[in-house]
Amino acid sequence: MAFKVMGITAGRKDSNCEILLKEALLACQEMGAEVQMINLKDYELLDCNGCTACTMGMSMGKHVPCSLETKDDKHKIMKVMLDQDAVIFAAPTYDLMPSSLFLKFMHRNLAYESAFLTKIGAIPHKDRVAGLIAVGGSTRAWQSMALECMQATTFTNSFKVVDMYMATQVPAPAQVLLHQEKLDRAHEIGVNIMYALNTEPDQRKWLGDPDYGWCPNCHSNALCLGEPQWGGLHYPIECVVCGAGGDLEKTEDGKWRFVIASNGLERDRTTEEGRGVHCDEIADTQGGFFSNPEKRKLVAERLPKYKEIQFPGLD
Repeated sequence: MAFKVMGITAGRKDSNCEILLKEALLACQEMGAEVQMINLKDYELLDCNGCTACTMGMSMGKHVPCSLETKDDKHKIMKVMLDQDAVIFAAPTYDLMPSSLFLKFMHRNLAYESAFLTKIGAIPHKDRVAGLIAVGGSTRAWQSMALECMQATTFTNSFKVVDMYMATQVPAPAQVLLHQEKLDRAHEIGVNIMYALNTEPDQRKWLGDPDYGWCPNCHSNALCLGEPQWGGLHYPIECVVCGAGGDLEKTEDGKWRFVIASNGLERDRTTEEGRGVHCDEIADTQGGFFSNPEKRKLVAERLPKYKEIQFPGLD
């Protein structure tokens, strides 16, 4: 049976994101995959309304569907997306990050959290692969959080990102067609997706540039100073994307590198086990609130003050 590979883009029609995504999908198709592609601009997608129904369900060990499930096209897309063996995402970069349309779609994924749904037996386990393509009009300096934001939104559905590419300095519609090397790189992503799919899940690994990014675990370019986490876990330095913890060390040639601690992948967000700890955190913090009548009473007593405050808005 052929592998299923889906392309999802939030870019302009017939422009850079679509072109690069189609080039990657062509490689998959040439190597025997069953391919399909959608542009999020063709669908109605609502913003998450912050109802927290999904996380409250997780706190109680139950699957509570998204409250918007029947109100837009998100669920229809997710039923197909979660049935894929691989998905390649392509998004334009606006002000350092992926477009709001891409983020709006992906930020609704919590109601479909694979680690939790697998844990309670609501869905079977499925190993999924992903590739990422970010497109922008400037150099990496003005796309500095694009791939990091995109990768962070794939964890929820247990995608293992095996390759990602940032296409820079193509601001005009379809301008990427002037750069064969960019088309070739997108094609390579498709090849790497298929290579990963033809590898046993526990043997799948990063197939992009081995030296890309600071983090040797997820190849993110973003690190931050560590702070105490839930339960007291603490590292001097953390990867802001996967959560790997460790410290900076100087190499023999005088450069710096991020070295992951022996327990630095304890809460690796790229794994279902790592995200499972976060589910426990939600159950403790949110569940602890709803199960404590004294805390709820105190909030109810203090809330009216802020409900009664009404500042002027726009006419």
